[in-house]
Amino acid sequence: MTEQTRGGWDFSARGAAAPGGLAAVQSPPPPTIQLPAGSVGAGSPGRRPPGGGDTLRTVLRGIGQTMVSVGLVLLLFVVYEIWVSNLFAAHKQDQVSSKLATAWKKGLDPLKGEDKLNLPSGRQVVLPAGEGFANLYIPDFGKDFARTIVQGTKDSDLELGPGHYSKSQLPGQVGNFALAGHRVGKGEPFLNLDQLHPGDFIVVQTATNWYVYKVLGDQRAYAAATKLPAGDGRNNAIDAALNVVDSQGVPGREIVSPSAIQVIDPVPNHPGTTPTRALLTLTTCHPKYAADQRMIVHAVLSRAVPDKGSALPKELAGGTL
Repeated sequence: MTEQTRGGWDFSARGAAAPGGLAAVQSPPPPTIQLPAGSVGAGSPGRRPPGGGDTLRTVLRGIGQTMVSVGLVLLLFVVYEIWVSNLFAAHKQDQVSSKLATAWKKGLDPLKGEDKLNLPSGRQVVLPAGEGFANLYIPDFGKDFARTIVQGTKDSDLELGPGHYSKSQLPGQVGNFALAGHRVGKGEPFLNLDQLHPGDFIVVQTATNWYVYKVLGDQRAYAAATKLPAGDGRNNAIDAALNVVDSQGVPGREIVSPSAIQVIDPVPNHPGTTPTRALLTLTTCHPKYAADQRMIVHAVLSRAVPDKGSALPKELAGGTL
């Protein structure tokens, strides 16, 4: 990511003489005072010259003041990144979501817009960057979790909501429908991505269909792991269940470097392989509050049902479809 300024704040030290200031006034030198032998120093009368202890105290005081200033700057940065940026992102997400809902009510579907590449119908549609085209629901994140998915994965796109890797497939298509999202700050849609487990549902809504995906991994091993006593042994067993690969070599979850773009291939981690099923991949930064690696969650399409007005799929709270 490119380095950005933070709110225009300038904390650099500045010290310049004020123009038009008072001129220096020279006073006549004081009369010379002869000090008797054994008196205090040759400096100002009655004053002891600064010693090593005074210098040390001055240095320590300066270091302390610097550390306090740095701490305040870091605190302001954290408040902006985690709290203020979330407020801005929530406002932008509301705008994107409202725009998509209005389009759907008018019978318009961004996924059926103009195919500027003249590709066969249903293969790929060109969507403007930042435009919302589907909604994402993750029941395990709470019944109120709903995000509108936008096109693109640039910083400006991800500030609006989860972003679609433009060269990956669309919802329900055979191949890999891949999304990216912030984990901390700027809306943080994937803050709790580490809490998804084998068999958990991820639901995507388009103008015409509901697509229900299921997180990959070994569900039996996960069920056994949940019965273990709380602790590292249980956590390690859950991680192992998520890391199990299926018949096509795709795990439920993996931690990779930022350069491992093969995770969003039509068959994740298998470039050049012809896909035979519809997958969903979610990507975010790892660990929390850092971007050294990427956390990847893979899911497979479990079922698709037509959208019928206000009715919800049974995987969502109150759903009946």
